[in-house]
Amino acid sequence: MVRRNLGQSTRSIYLGLACLSLSLHVLLAFFCLSVLQTACVFPSSSSSSSIPGTDTQHHESVSQSPASDAASSNKLQRRPHDEVRHKLTANMLHHKVRGSLNEVTEKSKKLIGVGKIIQKVDGPSKLEALFKHPLYNLPQPELQQDDWLLRLKTEEDAKDTESQEEEKEDIFPDDSEWQSNSHEEGYDKVTWTTDVETHPPWLRFHLGISRWELYNRKDPNLAQLTHYLATQGILGAVQKKGGTQLKLLISFPNYGQALLKPMKQSRHAETDVNLFYFSDFERHNAEIAAFHLDRLLGFNRIPPVVGRLINVTTEIKEITTDRRLSKTFFTSPAGNVCFYGQCEYYCSVEHPVCGQPHMLEVSLATMLPDLTIAPRRSWRSPWRRSYSRTKLAQWEKDPAYCDTVKQTPPYNQGTRLVDLIDMAVLDFLMSNMDRHHYETFEQFGNNTFLLHLDNGRAFGRHSQDEPSILAPLQQCCRIRRSTLLRLRLLSLPDFRLSDIMRESLTQDPLSRVAPLLSEPHLSALDRRLAKVLQVVQACQEKHDDVIYNDIEGHDQEP
Repeated sequence: MVRRNLGQSTRSIYLGLACLSLSLHVLLAFFCLSVLQTACVFPSSSSSSSIPGTDTQHHESVSQSPASDAASSNKLQRRPHDEVRHKLTANMLHHKVRGSLNEVTEKSKKLIGVGKIIQKVDGPSKLEALFKHPLYNLPQPELQQDDWLLRLKTEEDAKDTESQEEEKEDIFPDDSEWQSNSHEEGYDKVTWTTDVETHPPWLRFHLGISRWELYNRKDPNLAQLTHYLATQGILGAVQKKGGTQLKLLISFPNYGQALLKPMKQSRHAETDVNLFYFSDFERHNAEIAAFHLDRLLGFNRIPPVVGRLINVTTEIKEITTDRRLSKTFFTSPAGNVCFYGQCEYYCSVEHPVCGQPHMLEVSLATMLPDLTIAPRRSWRSPWRRSYSRTKLAQWEKDPAYCDTVKQTPPYNQGTRLVDLIDMAVLDFLMSNMDRHHYETFEQFGNNTFLLHLDNGRAFGRHSQDEPSILAPLQQCCRIRRSTLLRLRLLSLPDFRLSDIMRESLTQDPLSRVAPLLSEPHLSALDRRLAKVLQVVQACQEKHDDVIYNDIEGHDQEP
């Protein structure tokens, strides 16, 4: 009897606890539901009013609905709000992501001081002293009209073609003003006149090309040109056809263009000794350093090049119209944005170009005038390498090879041979073995300078030199007097090549990230310069006609 009473009371207690637990769960469920509904309520009219027309359209649709359909109308009205809310969220997320990417770009530019190209050095400037030296201020021949690659039409030219222009519909206005009809988004509205001040820096550079040099070192437009390359917004990026490795063609708002080569390896990385010269990586810093070295030697035959940090996502991926290029973008396991393009060498997932995670170092080289306006001729170098793993070129087997070259046009007259030796000296100093062709402007015929283009495989090794690059000098024993005097000047302590090169490279924006050439590379310049002078000395001991005197009347020796 006692057991039966205890069992009934126990069951009552258990049942009461179960009911209490169920009640608590129900209350908790109602509380959570109310919290979720509060969190998901769409913003009030004050928030939604930022979307034009949304709030007005909602009230108009409600007022036109019958009272009997109020419930169904409310359900239908939720859908536009849901769509607007989703679109708003997506747009806010897109702008937030793009804004953060732009902030990364701007912070990176501020870090390297974009827009402040020239960097002061402590103490007297050896670079300024070098350019004040008489050897860098030699008198130049007076340029005639046919010595300019491009020129603006004069009034006499306009009169000669007046009858032809009257037949055309697109006649220039009376003030010789040209207005762009292009309405492409982002491009500047262009109004160019015969006044040089109205021309963008890239056009002034083109108009400054002469028979004897690519640019005048004293031209103030040179600083403006490099500044615009480093700071102008990028409107387009497509892969440039031709060549063995990846390079892009960049477009700017003022209709200028530049050739981009990306960073693929560390500045301190040396080329593997087991790698053939034709399989080496191209280096962005080599293009920049080659421009500076060419200028220090007084050649002025490499188009201006500047370094720049770009955002791979916003300045290439999102604006490119090149489908072949866009298909190669991916995000690496480390979270970096990468791409590889399409080319003969190193364009694969195994050899990508990657940002950190978005920012990428590149070189930007000024483009030369279009080939339709200023055609160029490509010449096969007599000292071209075999580009074979087993075969040797003829010049590598025949010590008297230069005798044959001297009898072959255009090397049998004029300055073409000493021009080629100038290029060999430049290549030896920066250890560039990849000089298979060179170019000249067709308009000037054979009586002009050589273009020193495509220097991406230079500065690969600093620990060893390649004597074969100097074969033209060693076999021909001929060199310009102006070149020899400048080389001797750069071997003196007051004008040491490594010191001046170091100072010159600090003018580039990327030098604020890290030195463009490591100290071993700078020391190698001095070592190689001494070897060039030794080769000239050996030639002078054997031959009498080593020096080609291109500066008669200049008797000052360094």
